[in-house]
Amino acid sequence: MPRDRITLAALCAALAALSHAVAATVPAGSRDTALYITAEPAPPSSMLDARGQVVGIVTDKVRAALDRAGVGYTIELLPWKRAYAAARQRKDACVSSATRTPEREPLFKWVGPLDTAQWVLMARADRHIALRNLEDARPYRIGTYNGDARDHYLRSRGFTVDAAPHDLVNPRKLLLGRIDLWVAALRPGSPVLEQNGWAGKIVPVLAFNRHEVFLACNRGVPDAVVERLNGAFAVLERDGALRRIERAYDDWTEKGK
Repeated sequence: MPRDRITLAALCAALAALSHAVAATVPAGSRDTALYITAEPAPPSSMLDARGQVVGIVTDKVRAALDRAGVGYTIELLPWKRAYAAARQRKDACVSSATRTPEREPLFKWVGPLDTAQWVLMARADRHIALRNLEDARPYRIGTYNGDARDHYLRSRGFTVDAAPHDLVNPRKLLLGRIDLWVAALRPGSPVLEQNGWAGKIVPVLAFNRHEVFLACNRGVPDAVVERLNGAFAVLERDGALRRIERAYDDWTEKGK
């Protein structure tokens, strides 16, 4: 056989072996898997940086898990109702961050938890509203976030709610006297009041529900992909990577994002 044919055959064999070796390093099924990840604008959990890239505490955790699991993805910021609807309608979509409620449990496949938050009723400091429990809030008009789990929770229990299209509209409504209370979801140690100049003007009056938030994936996302992502989160938790992501945002401010 001519030398050039021998060389070509050897080259083809080498390339085939290399291709097989590379494929073996990628988790099974990941090469043809790409997820559409949606998130709402909620600094510092999810937001755009100066380059237009979606970043934030939760977004960075999700990206780290996707990368570790070998799953392709795109991430887009959308208003919450659109972000949630996409995860319900698209078989390749997941939404971050979703509260895992009994009503939502059968609607999605769940990855995480990504973070924890506390539901807190906030009031104007000069109103001096005192609440012993959630029932004490029944006489008041409560500002909620349209389509959010907090809105559903209070509506389903007969509270008077006034929904806003974006959660940070509520503190402004509160200061203008258009609502009596605002039900906020705050991470432990959240500086949201200080960052927006509301410290001393708006105060917490009742914390009533602590919960975890997850990546909620459409039921059409393969079980194997969900299992790999949950496994990736477990590894990132054990090796401290998730905590390092959180610490990276310890000094974050709205001006410095």
